[in-house]
Formats: sequence, structure tokens, C-alpha cells
Amino acid sequence: MLPAKFTELLQKLIPPERIYFDPVDCYAYAYDNSRKFFPPECVIFPLTTDEVAETIRLCNQFNVPLTPRGRGTGTAGGCLAEMGGATLSLERMIRILSIDIPNRVLITEPGVLNDAVQSVIKPYGFFWPPDPSSAAFSTVGGNLATSAGGPHAVKYGTTRDHVLGLIAVTGKGDMIKTGCYTTKGVVGYDLTRLLIGSEGTLAVITEITLKLTPLPAAKSGLVAHYRDADSCALAIVSIMKESRGPSALEFLDSGSLNLIRTRNPILLPDDSQAMLMIEVDGTEYEILETTDRLLAACQNSGLLKATPVQNTAELWKARKILSPLLRDIAPKKINEDIVVPVDKIPLLLSGLSMLCKQHQIANVNFGHAGNGNIHVNLLIDPDNANEGKRAYQCLNQIFDLVISLKGTLSGEHGVGSEKRPYISKEIDNTTLTLMKQIKLTFDPNNILNPGKLFP
Repeated sequence: MLPAKFTELLQKLIPPERIYFDPVDCYAYAYDNSRKFFPPECVIFPLTTDEVAETIRLCNQFNVPLTPRGRGTGTAGGCLAEMGGATLSLERMIRILSIDIPNRVLITEPGVLNDAVQSVIKPYGFFWPPDPSSAAFSTVGGNLATSAGGPHAVKYGTTRDHVLGLIAVTGKGDMIKTGCYTTKGVVGYDLTRLLIGSEGTLAVITEITLKLTPLPAAKSGLVAHYRDADSCALAIVSIMKESRGPSALEFLDSGSLNLIRTRNPILLPDDSQAMLMIEVDGTEYEILETTDRLLAACQNSGLLKATPVQNTAELWKARKILSPLLRDIAPKKINEDIVVPVDKIPLLLSGLSMLCKQHQIANVNFGHAGNGNIHVNLLIDPDNANEGKRAYQCLNQIFDLVISLKGTLSGEHGVGSEKRPYISKEIDNTTLTLMKQIKLTFDPNNILNPGKLFP
């Protein structure tokens, strides 16, 4: 229950049309794509950095938990108000503050959608490389929260690589500025990269200086089909050995392909058991040369066929069909985004197959193979308690496998609450203690997204 005095002071700070108290209104902010529900006691919609700072100070005064939130597209429970209290929705901070093409910079508020940024800078011949599958719905602030990546991270990197500086408000309510306006700058600690990926546990980001990248002159692609996942995995390693590699390299296993066939049976060859979607960008000459090299790299005894695709929209058709299908058939699926070094992908896929057979769990694997970032989906019946138990036993061993292969438990979804029990598999106690000390330096009363990240 929110303190009455807190509610009274909050209503003096924020106009009534920008605060929800009715549980019906708050319910829309009780969940994200993890499909778990934690209703906040109120939802606050700030418009300025000052309003964010005043709200955080007020929450400190009354020890009210405050959970920052974008559009709720995350899958790890990072924006859920597990401790109750207030949710701070940044969805109305939607101004693009400046576009500076000579310096390749755009300054935006956190509530602007990823797609909106792409649309406004495309006429100038630029783009912002982070491209998660939720780009049409996810905010720039949310992309920063987990350092989102997407298919093109194999060539262009993740969100951390494309942000120059920030304005943010710490958990104490202090406004800070990090980074600089230039692509070179080494004055002080790199707090920008610290805040990106911190999932709103250290500070609330209110203004973001993005680094823009020139659009490639042209794009083309390849599709390669294999008789088994092992052959496909070996091809991934060969492809990534090429110095002029792909701008995107996506993998789909037999489970993924069989699902797609249920919706579009003529889209894929009947005998394909694993598939690579490969995009190449650059000048027309570079594309021709790179395509030839990658076609050669695709060749092995398990290759069924590899063909160029001129229309990159066609290239992504199969991938775009997949995610909605998975939600339809398994709304309670366990969705993980593990990462291993690229040359360990063959061992990862064989290990996944063995563990899922051992625990009798159906699974579908796909993802950003060029980064070693595989989305593992364990498909479970929510009404079958025994199957759920087996699935989490399987998941625990999958995480052990990933760590043994020098991998990481999350590439772009973050930790949130979903991976919280497993984080000590990857991070030792000494390092965890230091991280907790950093958290308390930014947020000494632990009111900002409390309970996330740490076991």
C-alpha cells in the first residue's frame, strides 16, 4: 500500500492525467513478454528529466520501489514491479531533440521507438544499427536497458557500440551526464557503457546521444539448406572465418523449419533439416566478391543447396513467420538467448540435442549464428507440472554447458528476474560483490528496480 503522504505529494508533482492509480489502468503495466504478472500500485508518466529526478527523490523519501519501463517488449522480466510500488513509464518521452548529420549524431528521449529513429534518419543516408526483432515496438531506452542487438550485430555490434553519451538520473535522484558528443573521448570512467545493459537498476536514462552509421550502398543475400544441424554448424564456422563476412547470419534448426512448414508448406525444401539465412551488404562489387566467398564457405558434405537471393525482404520471410508461431503453440515456452564463441556452436547444438532428449523436452533453436547467439526455446505444457520440472532441470544443465564452452547466459535479453537464479554460474562472488557495491553507490536505498539482476 502506497503511503498516503507519498500519493498526495506525487499528485502535486505530476498532473493527474499522467498518473494511474486504478488497478484496471495499472494492469497493462503488470507484464512484459516473459508473460509474468506483477501489478504496480501506480504508474507515473514523466515528460522531463526534472520530473524523473523529483519522482525518484520522492520515492527515496518514502522508500517506495520504482521500476523504470519502456514498452514492455523484454522477455526477462526486467521491467516488472516485483516489489510493488510505482512503475515509471518513459513511453511519453518521445521527442527527437536534434539530428546533426555532419557529426553523425542524433539526440533522443528514451520513449522514441527504434523504428522511428530509423525512419527519420534514412532520408539522410544513415541508420542506427541495433535492430532487435521488436524494433517496431521497442523504445530506444529499452534497447539501452539490455544492450539490444539483433541480426546485424554480427557486423555492426550491439547498442553499446552506438551510443556516445547519456543524461540520466541516479537512484538518489541526482542528474548525471556521461560520455561526450564526439566519437573519441577518454576523460573519466566510461559510465555510458556501465549504464547500458544495467536494466534500470542504477539510473533512469532520460536523454541519449546516438552514433549514426551510413547505410550500405546495396544488400543481397544467400539461403543455404543442410541435411542436418551438424553440417550447418560447421558451415557457420567456415563462413565466419572469412575476413569479408556477412552483415547478418541467421540459423534455423529442424524444429523451426517444421513449424514454418505448418504455415507455409511450399516455402522450404522438404528435405531441409537446418537453414542459414545470410545477408551481405556493401558496394555492388563488394557484394559480388563476398557472395562468391560465402557460397564457397557454405560447401560441405551436408549441403543440400545454397542459392543467392536478391530481394532481402524475401530472405527474412521464413524468420518473421517463426516467432508468432512459437507464441501460438507454446505461450509458456522457456525462451533463452545464450551465446557461445562461434567455433563452439557445433558442440552447443549437439549438447542441446542430447540434453533435450535426456529430459524429454521439445525444443526449437534459432538465432544470430554469426555472434554465437542462439535462441533456445523449450516448449512446455503449462498444465503439466512434471514437464515443467524437467524443463527447468534441462535449462540448468544447458546453462552449465554454455559456461563450459566459454559462453554467456544472455546476449541481448538481459537478466531481469528470469535469469537471476543462474547468474552466479557466470559471475564469481568477488565480482558480484563489487557489482552490488556499484548498485548501492548509484542507488543507496535500493529503490530503483529492486531485486533484479542479483540472486
